[in-house]
Amino acid sequence: MADGIDFEDSYIFRPAHTLTTKSGEWRIPPGLRKTLPFYLNKPWARLGRPILLFEYMAQQCGPISHYMLFGNHVVFLNDPAAIREVLVNQANKFVRERTITRLKILLGEGLLTSDDPIHKRSRRIVAPAFHRQRIHDYADEMVRSAQQWRSRWHDGDVVDMNAEMMTLSLDIVARTLFATEVDDDIRQINEHTNRIMAIYNFLIGFPNAEAFLKYRIPVPGLRSFAKSRAKLDEVVNRIIRERKAANAADPEHADRHDLLSMLLASRDEDGSELSDEQLRDEVLTIFLAGYETTANALSWTWYLLSSHPEQQELMYAEVRDVLGDRTATLEDYANLKYTQMVFAEVMRLYPPAWAMGRKSTEPIEVGPYLLPPGTHFFLSQYVLQRDARFYPDPLKFDPLRHTEEEKAKRDKFEYFPFGGGPRQCIGEGFAWLEGVLLLASIAQKWRMTWIEGQPVAVEEKITLRPKYPLRMTLHAR
Repeated sequence: MADGIDFEDSYIFRPAHTLTTKSGEWRIPPGLRKTLPFYLNKPWARLGRPILLFEYMAQQCGPISHYMLFGNHVVFLNDPAAIREVLVNQANKFVRERTITRLKILLGEGLLTSDDPIHKRSRRIVAPAFHRQRIHDYADEMVRSAQQWRSRWHDGDVVDMNAEMMTLSLDIVARTLFATEVDDDIRQINEHTNRIMAIYNFLIGFPNAEAFLKYRIPVPGLRSFAKSRAKLDEVVNRIIRERKAANAADPEHADRHDLLSMLLASRDEDGSELSDEQLRDEVLTIFLAGYETTANALSWTWYLLSSHPEQQELMYAEVRDVLGDRTATLEDYANLKYTQMVFAEVMRLYPPAWAMGRKSTEPIEVGPYLLPPGTHFFLSQYVLQRDARFYPDPLKFDPLRHTEEEKAKRDKFEYFPFGGGPRQCIGEGFAWLEGVLLLASIAQKWRMTWIEGQPVAVEEKITLRPKYPLRMTLHAR
């Protein structure tokens, strides 16, 4: 074994080496000997299943590995120090990678997809909407939604918890983003967003999709995408127009504390505001990020709790001690420590944002290697946060990994479900508050039992979805 490679498999792998090209001399990490498509018959190189590839590369080649894809250098990082170099220390030498920039055909120049200087300006303008005090204003809406939702269930019901959490999360994003109930507009946004997410892998893999859309070339998947995007634009732009008109007619109307009102009121340092197009991009970005990620995190939480009775009972005991029968409030968040640890452990095992990508614009030195401009770098929260180097018995569900003492021992990039650096998720505080208050409010009244024998697998879309329904039996407490 050298460089993590068993040379009996040298027809697949090659060790670290020096590569001389017209542009310079590069130090290349160990990795695949041939271009990735050559290995598509291998179980670890399945189309649409990048986690399998990332896990295999980390296992076989070590914390920094390399392969070629369509003439591009690709590096997978599974090392906290190397990840810090990309996300923090050398962040100014990177732009968004193709799997994210392709989302511009849906989200435009929103915070998720834009690069600097657009990203810096947008983040300055959007930041007040996610200020700690503003997020705290949403706590009552979150709890109210959870209470209304839990009242719909009946003792002995069997439910698909992923579907339930998706609908609950939709209700909360409607209240906090638009200050409305789930009406026809919200349902249409949800319906067409889901249609687009269903063909996400197709969109990522389709070459030059932007040109096909621009010239309306009739490709079935792209035609479906174009129809759904047009409907999304119609609904979101109308909501923005109507809100602006209402604010102009009645200035007191603008004082609502929903996220859309905050976006409309926010200004950059020079007094400029978001254009209508930028508002549309940020609204859709916040809708997708705030809805999908939280729903999936909650779904995986109930799956793990319902199949781990001991941890479930510890969380329920805390909820009983802290809340009793009264309504949860913002002030309770700090006292729901074990519930916070449960949510943290779920996001270690099933991080909604499961991977990140960057593309270098300059030569990049990371560890002992030197990579040319244009190299694609990938890192995966899912893979690193399940690594036994950092988490003994890594697949075990153990919330006590997240005590203050244990967190203090960890490198920042041994646990980074919300990313890091200048592009760290702006909605992190919102997500923590929502997740913990919803778990506590539902656990006050309901206990879940996992129905054995069901298949459980992840689906690698923009977020880490359950591939199959998560069926559980509800028991009134």
